[in-house]
Amino acid sequence: MADQAPFDTDVNTLTRFVMEEGRKARGTGELTQLLNSLCTAVKAISSAVRKAGIAHLYGIAGSTNVTGDQVKKLDVLSNDLVMNMLKSSFATCVLVSEEDKHAIVVEPEKRGKYVVCFDPLDGSSNIDCLVSIGTIFGIYRKAIGEFILVDKDVKIKKKGKIYSLNEGYAKDFDPAVTEYIQRKKFPPDNSAPYGARYVGSMVADVHRTLVYGGIFLYPANKKSPSGKLRLLYECNPMAYVMEKAGGMATTGKEAVLDVVPTDIHQRAPVILGSPDDVLEFLEVSKKHSAQ
Repeated sequence: MADQAPFDTDVNTLTRFVMEEGRKARGTGELTQLLNSLCTAVKAISSAVRKAGIAHLYGIAGSTNVTGDQVKKLDVLSNDLVMNMLKSSFATCVLVSEEDKHAIVVEPEKRGKYVVCFDPLDGSSNIDCLVSIGTIFGIYRKAIGEFILVDKDVKIKKKGKIYSLNEGYAKDFDPAVTEYIQRKKFPPDNSAPYGARYVGSMVADVHRTLVYGGIFLYPANKKSPSGKLRLLYECNPMAYVMEKAGGMATTGKEAVLDVVPTDIHQRAPVILGSPDDVLEFLEVSKKHSAQ
């Protein structure tokens, strides 16, 4: 039996990967600097989350953010960490956060060419019960709003066996959503029904959908006719990742990435996941639209 070293002494860290890819691109290095600053912020947030109970960071800060969610102490800390790290990267010009009503324009002496939209701590409403949480961000060029692709290798299954949505809103669902979910529970062809998985943290639910295949839905309903998730820093980043992995992301009427925003905190419906599952949803939706 060959001896194996107890530790890998040549690990491929995210920082190393970003720097290697940056050298291949032979660019200005701004994107590399930006991503490394984000990595530092995420690691600092991770450390704060692990120590939250000891440092008394659980609980509510006593206010609500621009989208109406109660602001928790960890939200404030996470937002400050990401803001400060992005500004000090000298690679950003405008920052858009879920926690701030207005876009933050970076000081001229620290200004770069990228716009970053982010949710500093998605799923924080569940932090007290240790549900998975994470940071979502989208990077745009200030000139043309282009997304930046980082990972080229992840691929989603063509069809999955899991659906994910908050069925607590069932009485307010559109008929198309109700019929689609009924099909997943009671397939017309008598095949095996889909499993239901819903955490309530978009990061966790979309990640699971990407790994195992299936469909994630946060559609519009009677209470939220424009949807609930925010377009720029929740729907768009996840839609981009999903499409690059071979999946689909739609509002039910058009591709999520085709929506032209009119407000930095604009909401949108989102249905994303394995292409066959999303296409089936669109077929049901189209049928109801024609009625």
